[in-house]
Amino acid sequence: MYAYDAYDHAIVNARVAEFRDQVERRMSGELTEEEFRPLRLMNGLYLQLHAYMLRVAIPYGTLSADQMRKLAHIARRYDKGYGHFTTRQNIQYNWPKLSETPDILQELADVEMHAIQTSGNVIRNVTTDQFAGATADEVADPRPYAELIRQWSSFHPEFSFLPRKFKIAITGAREDRAAIKWHDIGLVVKENDAGEIGFEVLAGGGMGRTPVIAKTVRDFLPVKDLLSYLEAMLRVYNEQGRRDNKYKARIKILVEAMGIEEYARQVEEEWVKIKHTPIDVPAEEVARIKAFFAPPPLAVLSEDVPEVDALADKNFIFKSWLHNNTGRHKVPGYVNVTISLKPHGGIPGDATDGQMDLVATLADTYSQSEIRVSHEQNLILPHVARKDLPLLWAELDAAGLGTPNAGLLTDIIACPGLDYCSLANTRSIPIAQTITERFDDMKRLMDIGPLKIKISGCINSCGHHHAGHIGILGVDRRGEENYQLLLGGSGAEDASKAAILGPGFDEHGIVDAVEKVVAVYLGEREDGEEFLAAYRRLGADVFKEAVYGTD
Repeated sequence: MYAYDAYDHAIVNARVAEFRDQVERRMSGELTEEEFRPLRLMNGLYLQLHAYMLRVAIPYGTLSADQMRKLAHIARRYDKGYGHFTTRQNIQYNWPKLSETPDILQELADVEMHAIQTSGNVIRNVTTDQFAGATADEVADPRPYAELIRQWSSFHPEFSFLPRKFKIAITGAREDRAAIKWHDIGLVVKENDAGEIGFEVLAGGGMGRTPVIAKTVRDFLPVKDLLSYLEAMLRVYNEQGRRDNKYKARIKILVEAMGIEEYARQVEEEWVKIKHTPIDVPAEEVARIKAFFAPPPLAVLSEDVPEVDALADKNFIFKSWLHNNTGRHKVPGYVNVTISLKPHGGIPGDATDGQMDLVATLADTYSQSEIRVSHEQNLILPHVARKDLPLLWAELDAAGLGTPNAGLLTDIIACPGLDYCSLANTRSIPIAQTITERFDDMKRLMDIGPLKIKISGCINSCGHHHAGHIGILGVDRRGEENYQLLLGGSGAEDASKAAILGPGFDEHGIVDAVEKVVAVYLGEREDGEEFLAAYRRLGADVFKEAVYGTD
């Protein structure tokens, strides 16, 4: 993973010192809360319903074991003993004391982490495939390019005050696990006919009040042109994006209004002006950054491990975990392992300080001291020898981290909702918990198969409900919490927008509705047909009749 140079250390430590002074002035009364607000947001500090919340960046979702230990320490020392991993591959602390936030930022800086640009109208944390550099279906590891984008976008003077927040995602795999079509800019690493590596470039995706799927701006962009082309894309948006209405200030609104062809034309026109200026980094710098992401020295091992097969034959839970929570590695004899943060009755994305410490230890022992965070709010050990799986699973299971539900119905994405967020209309966490309790049967879950449920407590869509096979959106209905049911969304390469099925439900009715939808699927599916394929074949009406029809 990338290691800070002297410049990185200098700017992060300077920011900590600056923020410490700002906090002292706020606490002395020299700054009002309104004056302090833009200063704290520049450092990832929000004021939520009950307390401040600090959002810490985990660039492209990659962590070292030592960094995870530091996150555990911060949860234990400065919070209430846990952290919340988010859909932007970040971690949030929900209960820090304002007076101690500069100390937290300094502790983060000591392990090459920070909270810069995790808030505000800037380019946010660049996200990518959680299996990057390890998965067998990868064209190339996208993380070096994500790091280039991080360095280019951090404190970029022209893009420090954009019309709205701006999100970039990149994938290097044939299967899109980074939801790139739901981002302001999406990048797909690909190889052209000449064997050169470059990018398909998409723009104009986003969720929120107006869900839009990104469209292709350029089919192939050479690596050497990456930053200058992004610069041109951001310039067009920065110059023409609306600033009169924050709900219409996203690039998706601009692209929809212009049309993708006109937006692409203006980007190309702007790019001609700047592509020969020294924006793009030289090849030797690209090579230097790539070296930080060199694959670990893994010796090829046998795929045939009798001990693993024997345990799977006699232990259904381990067999399910093996099927759901491990994936093919590019090196024979290894797998990537998803650690589910969605236990029965748990809060999606939460991990205790003890669990984080354990994951760090397991990363040291089994996974080259490397950890990943997924946008689905789980953790990943990317380089695990298949022969070590029985021991690893036993340790995870003992700590409540062995739930074998990755990709299944109970692997729910959920925002913090009204339990924490000042913008939310409804609770999300209790709905997720009740659904997991209703479907708490591993044999039943395995029979249902892959099914993604995503829950948002308001229209801002932090729970990605628009991209859920089953999406749930909480709204305020005359002072009561009401939950809309949406079906048919996808965040993968076949991205689609989920559609509202009908009138909303109360907190009990929405769980019943989910169960009815699943029952229709089980009754109508064809052999081997997964939920999303069945929904697309059957259409909404058959589900609507089951959910709203009279008994």
